[in-house]
Amino acid sequence: MTQYLPIVIMLVLGAVFASGSFVASGLFAPRRPHRAKSAPYECGIVPRTELAERFPVRFYLVAMIFIIFDIEIIFLYPFAAAAGELGTFGVVEIATFALVVFVAFSYLVANGALSWGPKRGVSAEERVAHRVDLKELTASMVREGRD
Repeated sequence: MTQYLPIVIMLVLGAVFASGSFVASGLFAPRRPHRAKSAPYECGIVPRTELAERFPVRFYLVAMIFIIFDIEIIFLYPFAAAAGELGTFGVVEIATFALVVFVAFSYLVANGALSWGPKRGVSAEERVAHRVDLKELTASMVREGRD
């Protein structure tokens, strides 16, 4: 048991540090909301042109699917190299693994992870409602002493 004591101590210290960081940031973080801070660029740069569209979440889902299939291929190479030694057990295990990955992929496809088209159009009113008034934003930043 004494062999595992350093590992347990490191896990406890890591958990204390992580929870302490969250608590400290919640207690000591400044809370001064302002319209300029909720603007598209929080660094204070006033945008002069129309903002570019953000990447849709589906882009990241496709990236995750790509990573999952990369991992599957990484696991298939050692199986292919040792297929003769593993016998029926290896075939059953790799088939189970491939089935789990295929079920996960089917679930993602059924939920539209690979559908790149827009779900609905954004009306002109919604675009105007989300647009930041650059003159008002610049004036508020000048009042605060920003350049």
